[in-house]
Amino acid sequence: MTATADLLHFAAADHRLPDPVRADAVRLLGDTLAVGMAGVGAPGEWAVSEVACGCGHAKEARLLGSAERLPAASAAFVNGFRIHCLEWDAVHEGAVVHALSVVTAALGAAIDRRGGCDADEALCALSVGVDVAVGLGLAATGAMRFFRPATAGVVGATLAVARLDEAPLEAALGLACASAAGTMQAHLEGSETLPFQIGNAARAAVMASDLALAGLGAPADPLEGPFGYFSLIEKGDLASYTRHLGNVWRISDVSVKPFPCGRASHASLAALQHFSLDARGDVEQIEVAAPALVRRLVDRPYRADMNPAYARLCLPWLAALMLTHGRIDPRRFTSRDFADPHLAAVAGKVVMVPDGNEDPNALAPQTLAIRWRGGTREEQRTTAILGSPAAPLSTEQTAGKYDLIRELASKDADQRILADPLAYWTDPS
Repeated sequence: MTATADLLHFAAADHRLPDPVRADAVRLLGDTLAVGMAGVGAPGEWAVSEVACGCGHAKEARLLGSAERLPAASAAFVNGFRIHCLEWDAVHEGAVVHALSVVTAALGAAIDRRGGCDADEALCALSVGVDVAVGLGLAATGAMRFFRPATAGVVGATLAVARLDEAPLEAALGLACASAAGTMQAHLEGSETLPFQIGNAARAAVMASDLALAGLGAPADPLEGPFGYFSLIEKGDLASYTRHLGNVWRISDVSVKPFPCGRASHASLAALQHFSLDARGDVEQIEVAAPALVRRLVDRPYRADMNPAYARLCLPWLAALMLTHGRIDPRRFTSRDFADPHLAAVAGKVVMVPDGNEDPNALAPQTLAIRWRGGTREEQRTTAILGSPAAPLSTEQTAGKYDLIRELASKDADQRILADPLAYWTDPS
């Protein structure tokens, strides 16, 4: 069998999730729905919602964090944007894929459209979709040129939705790859197009399943063919992932984000929380030694005229916020805050340097060093980033994240998202 055939067999097979994996799936589902709930009203979200609301009149699926319903594909689009727009969504660090974002948005819309779903069936589809999206990232060996959370995400999400819809999986896979889109240019520029690419992938996943059910023809070798995913979108070897299918569930390796900003900044931000805020005026320099990928993602200059999407990926700004306020609050991503001379001065003390690790997909280890006035130097090396399976959030840290989500959420939000996310997701009544 080919690696693609192995992938399709895995996507179609009957699975019983081990209890720890099922628990991880429920926990990560809740985190994903909650950050989507907080995304209502974020920069760019209004435009996305307005356009989506004009795309049809069927009230098939719910929008996270508000009372509207839209056609399934449009709801998946808006929800994907809402989940990713604050950069607070879970990520698989080794794959560099926000797999739950696309899969949850697309699969949730499909569940709503059918009127609900058995919880175990839904969690199994979610876990399969996340596994595939993560697996494509793990099989990649080169630096990202395309936005991997969207390109890998649409494939995983499509197979999850098609599994639920009982659509032909081979055709759905071909249509998913034909729909794969989104480049790293949006990340480089710090553009609101980043969450658009997540939403677009979620919408494409619903449509790919629908089109496969309708009988639309699709490429038969979309992953390994001469013009397939691993020829044009990524360099890599699909078999390096598929030969391990069934031995481990990748959803259990996913990390949650304690802070609403780029994951590459989290090791430094968590380290900065250990230092006294009263001493910030005595900081002479903050040096971060990090792998090539981290520098590529968040080593960007502070600018007084930056937009919120750029700021969420700007480590100097994020470090200034953490040292000054003790947390990263999306409500401080405003032009007034960006122009604050004190925050600008603190941001100017942050420098990033190479650590010798040129792995194009490595987020750790990282070393943060603070040099104080008078010559004292303190270092903290991070090998497991806060929120990862190796460094999980404490009960207090999780509660702090959810408290901030409650502050940000709309009054129209369905509180079941926080109280019982699995019931909310599988029962649209």
